[in-house]
Amino acid sequence: MATLKTSILGIEFENPFLLASAPPTASIESIDKSFEMGWGGAVLKTITPDDLEMVEASPRYATIKEKGKIICLQNIELLSHKTIQYWVDGIKYLKEKYPSKVIIASIMAPVECEEWQNLVKTFNNTPIDAFELNFSCPHGMPEKNIGMAIGTSAEISNLITSWVKAVAQKPVFVKLTPNVTNITWIANAVEKAGADGLAAINTVQGFMGINLDTLEPVLNIDGHSTYGGLSGEAVKPIGFKCVAQIRQNSNLPILGMGGISNWEDAAQYIALGSDAVQICTEVMINGYGIINNLKSGLLNYLETKGFKNISELKNIAIKKITSHEKLNKKNHLYPLIDKEKCIKCGKCAKICSESEYNALSIDKESLCINKEQCVGCSLCSHICPKEAIKMCC
Repeated sequence: MATLKTSILGIEFENPFLLASAPPTASIESIDKSFEMGWGGAVLKTITPDDLEMVEASPRYATIKEKGKIICLQNIELLSHKTIQYWVDGIKYLKEKYPSKVIIASIMAPVECEEWQNLVKTFNNTPIDAFELNFSCPHGMPEKNIGMAIGTSAEISNLITSWVKAVAQKPVFVKLTPNVTNITWIANAVEKAGADGLAAINTVQGFMGINLDTLEPVLNIDGHSTYGGLSGEAVKPIGFKCVAQIRQNSNLPILGMGGISNWEDAAQYIALGSDAVQICTEVMINGYGIINNLKSGLLNYLETKGFKNISELKNIAIKKITSHEKLNKKNHLYPLIDKEKCIKCGKCAKICSESEYNALSIDKESLCINKEQCVGCSLCSHICPKEAIKMCC
């Protein structure tokens, strides 16, 4: 029988599904409810010094939908509005009620040694399992020279990590931003400073667009807007890439996240090197109850594949990712047409002719392939409305 239990840095996880540091972990009451429903743990909404001002804009969310489903969420929400004492008391309450649940304190402070170390020393005296250093919030905080402003600098990231590690009595994860040229530079910098683990990714900085009727921003705050963090299904490929790049350059434990909406997404993150995963946006869309399908789906997958635990799945896919230079360029695939599915709409031929190669043509009888012209790019198979084209040798 497979199990979802796993161990990371000596921390025992009853399952690998954690709530990410975000609105779903903004209060003790909410986290209490999520634990009751079966989540393996939670990363608290980022805690800051009590005197760090947090004033929110309204509204602060915008979405992109496809057939009624939210595939991308933009947010400009800030960090926790609760006091440090609120979290100290709340952590003790949660750990007494749920001793097997993992609680990670996400923290952020100005670039001052004393500020970071004071936060760490305070939460050293609580039963948290680990720290997560938020070097990655892409809105509001960079204007205060923190958040993503820290995580885009290898030097500053290294410095603050060393400050924290000097006093931390629990493992330290660093949450990285994807809004950099190469995430491994920052990962390497914090690893050299002593980070015990990495978390990736935070939201991707973006802008939701302009309403062409009003010519004002889609995320409209009194006619104005700002850049915000994008999350949800649309950013999943970016999360995959970042986790894979980190794993190819580091053996530290990784808490992977970014666009996870089902167990399949989680399994892919694990196969790319994640030791556990964090989820936010899908919870904000559909609630804590998604944990049931996450756990049952992943467990069933492990059993189907013959894996005893997620450790046996971890890193399997990373071996298949290489440089473009090393890819096999000798194999040449050609379109194979399923004549029963093909409706001779001509879209594939049109796109092929307008995308350089002109290898497809259609007549009254069938779709024709000019193999001398075909370069095996596979575009036709992706744009076929009936999925009637497959690429074969």
